[in-house]
Amino acid sequence: MSDSQLVEELEKAFREAVALDAPLNERMKVIADRVRALSDVFADAVDRMVDRLQAQAAGAAAPKPGEMLPSFLLPDETGRLRALVEFLGEGPVAVSFVRGHWCPYCRLNAVGLAEIEDEASSLDAKIVVIAPERRRFNAALKSEAGAGFPILSDMDNGYALSLNLAIWVGAEMERLIDSAGWHVPHYQGNGAWIMPVPATFVLDREGVIVTRSLDPDYRRRMEIDDLLAAIRRAR
Repeated sequence: MSDSQLVEELEKAFREAVALDAPLNERMKVIADRVRALSDVFADAVDRMVDRLQAQAAGAAAPKPGEMLPSFLLPDETGRLRALVEFLGEGPVAVSFVRGHWCPYCRLNAVGLAEIEDEASSLDAKIVVIAPERRRFNAALKSEAGAGFPILSDMDNGYALSLNLAIWVGAEMERLIDSAGWHVPHYQGNGAWIMPVPATFVLDREGVIVTRSLDPDYRRRMEIDDLLAAIRRAR
């Protein structure tokens, strides 16, 4: 199977996962299983990268529950600068890091967040997504998900680096991702191949972290029901 066919088949898997009435990680597994069925080479490379990151405890040094999430000032998909403080004060805030609009798992994550946006709003909570991409790609991710929440551009992964969330994907994954047609340097505006460990921080109205969920295995994300439960605890 060619690299372009792989992406085409993963697009089908993404659509199937979106339509599935199931927990988020079961929907994620639809994509992961399709990758394995289509290309052992790609799937094995992902496993090696994840093993490396887990051995290094990637992301473990990020801010923990009970600590304040450091402030940020980042542009949203329209170019408006947004500060953490503007989201605080009225209720809980969920801050979620994703790798980019090209990643089918991140796209599915964004869909899952958009699906509970109204319920989160009824709990006086706000959702903020952060990705290391240029504005127009974040706008595409927001539009596809049907989201109302902002998607902020963390150019050069500066904020993720400050939180100890940024990782290098490695030379093998650089080659495989690029050959599949996902041109990450173009999306990010640099050739570093640095991405955030997918993570979600649920904050109380003062900015204190109530719950932290992160995993170097980008094929797994915080379950939406767990996110809503954390929001309720943070109220």
